Amino acid sequence: MYENEKLPRMQDPEVKSQAFSARESWRIFGIMSEFVEATERLQPIRPAVSIFGSARIPPGHPYYDLTERIARKLSDAGFSVISGGGPGIMEAANKGAFHGPSPSVGLNIQLPHEQQSNPYQDISQTFRHFFARKYMFVRFASAYVVMPGGFGTLDELLEALTLIQTSKSARMPIILVCSGFWQGLLAWFRERLVAEGMINAEDMDLIQIIDEPDQIVEAIFKHYETRGFAPLPTERDMMLNL
Repeated sequence: MYENEKLPRMQDPEVKSQAFSARESWRIFGIMSEFVEATERLQPIRPAVSIFGSARIPPGHPYYDLTERIARKLSDAGFSVISGGGPGIMEAANKGAFHGPSPSVGLNIQLPHEQQSNPYQDISQTFRHFFARKYMFVRFASAYVVMPGGFGTLDELLEALTLIQTSKSARMPIILVCSGFWQGLLAWFRERLVAEGMINAEDMDLIQIIDEPDQIVEAIFKHYETRGFAPLPTERDMMLNL
């Protein structure tokens, strides 16, 4: 090496930019691997119901106990139960399904707080990226059961509604449980979103409120009684463009 030649330094903006670009490229491969691995692992679980709800609900809470009962009813009826794999409502959903005959599935996410895997999972898949995990909730669900929850639960609920409303996902039951918890939000939807033309009045028909576990199972079967649970050809095309 000649005396006037110097090795590039990481402080050099151009070198730092190149290093960042390389990291971004490898990140894309990591995202792809999450999609491929999860899709292969979850292929056998259909029909399945995704259950959403708060991570902060302790065992013994009425919401926890109700979720466990619903999940067990779904498992007994032949549905795999998919949850976020963590504590609270997610644990209750996995626990109810785990003690039933159908698979209990946990889609875990790496978070700095709150998320710790619960022990009631027949199939456990861990994600680094929220969007890959959320895709799997949609990709393998035949219905959504939404228990009380916070921002994460609302995010999952609204994403499901948006995908169905915009025909990016097949229409399926979206069932809110614990009517007292949800009535205020639905009233706001009607009084603001519908009244001001932000959504159509018929978009509210995408949502059902059902509090009884047996009626939840019945509503899901009723939705599919004339067509079966297998995706229709048009629905398979939708999922390719999700």
